[in-house]
Amino acid sequence: MTIVGVPAGWPATEEQARAVQDELRGRVVLDEPGPPPGTGRVTGVDVAYDDDLDLVAAAAVVLDAATLEVVAEATAVGRVSFPYVPGLLAFREVPTVRAALDRLPCPPGLVVCDGYGLAHPRRFGLASHLGVLTDLPTIGVAKNPFTFTYDDPEPARGRSVPLLAGTEEVGRALRTRDGVKPVFVSVGHRVSLDNALAHTLALTPRFRLPETTRRADALCRRALREAAAEAAGPAAQDSTTRQPPTS
Repeated sequence: MTIVGVPAGWPATEEQARAVQDELRGRVVLDEPGPPPGTGRVTGVDVAYDDDLDLVAAAAVVLDAATLEVVAEATAVGRVSFPYVPGLLAFREVPTVRAALDRLPCPPGLVVCDGYGLAHPRRFGLASHLGVLTDLPTIGVAKNPFTFTYDDPEPARGRSVPLLAGTEEVGRALRTRDGVKPVFVSVGHRVSLDNALAHTLALTPRFRLPETTRRADALCRRALREAAAEAAGPAAQDSTTRQPPTS
């Protein structure tokens, strides 16, 4: 098992991490529409942790955007690269996620993160962070609204309402299934919000969460189980994994 190391110069303190966020946030591109939904490739990324073993597993799963069939997939296992601090979770995940993306045999196209982009207290969640570092178009599709507020969307699939920080719209609460709790969509990098919503709907023909997220979640959990078993011995085969909060 090859373990992804923590990059040289990676932030080690909250102060250093916030300084990096401040520097990189200004590089987010908000004036590009992004690739058209249903065309090319779209890639889901997700992570799973074993804090006892200090391991994080990342998965990248590439789908054909038109058929949602799997085109390629890759995983990476690394050391947890930053302590748990709300609002700074990208610093725990980015090195291993980038390693998984780098192992793909084809360009990823649009990247969909299980987390946040602009819908983040510092307006720089995982989707934005990853987008700036890779210059790939990225969006965040989260399971909960973090610290932001929203009115309940109308119950029909496709209805959405602003996700608000005070009066500022930082994303949208989007209903992907009739009468089912919405997901929370925000721009990461090089994609418009309208396009991010359209991509999310294209990726949710049957379930609440995008197919990209569902596939990546299953793959990273499997990769973590295998890595934990190799690191800890046969007894780890029966251990359970814990999923981190989204960032």
